[in-house]
Amino acid sequence: MYDSWESLRLDCLKCEKCDLCKTRHNLVFGVGNENAEVMFVGEGPGYNEDMQGEPFVGRGGQLLDKYLEYVGLDRKKNIYIANMVKCRPPENRDPSAKEQDMCITWLREQTRLIRPKIIVCLGRISAKRLIGDSFLVTKDHGKFIEKGGILFMGTFHPAALLRNPNNKPAALDDFIALREKIQEVCEHTYDL
Repeated sequence: MYDSWESLRLDCLKCEKCDLCKTRHNLVFGVGNENAEVMFVGEGPGYNEDMQGEPFVGRGGQLLDKYLEYVGLDRKKNIYIANMVKCRPPENRDPSAKEQDMCITWLREQTRLIRPKIIVCLGRISAKRLIGDSFLVTKDHGKFIEKGGILFMGTFHPAALLRNPNNKPAALDDFIALREKIQEVCEHTYDL
């Protein structure tokens, strides 16, 4: 267990637990407020994220930022964003269960240090892993589930919304529900 962000980040940057480290340009540790009450978790870095070393910076990230702004959230100010795996899977494929298993310790430590009240799973990979294997984004999105004292909510992955824009209104409803839940259970998210 880590007692500081810096030691966690330095060890994570050296990680070679799985073969994804062999093809990465940059490890994508995470971004945002390390004292956030709200944490977002995606599946893994894409091309742009791998090149820049920051999660959700491509077209999907631009869409995510619009949703965040709509509900008064900001990746640099009052939330934290991480991924299930910290290195880009080749060809943007889904991270395998084994790769997730090798990388989950980093996410667990990030979560332990942040102690979020709410975790938003962006897409089915993180939702199935963190909420439960039976979770279906198209059916269960926007619902809050309490696990271990943390409220989890799954919603559509921004890249999936770009491929299927018909789900954008449902995703916006999820973010509006998130704003209401933040106002209900978080003490300082909107004060930062």
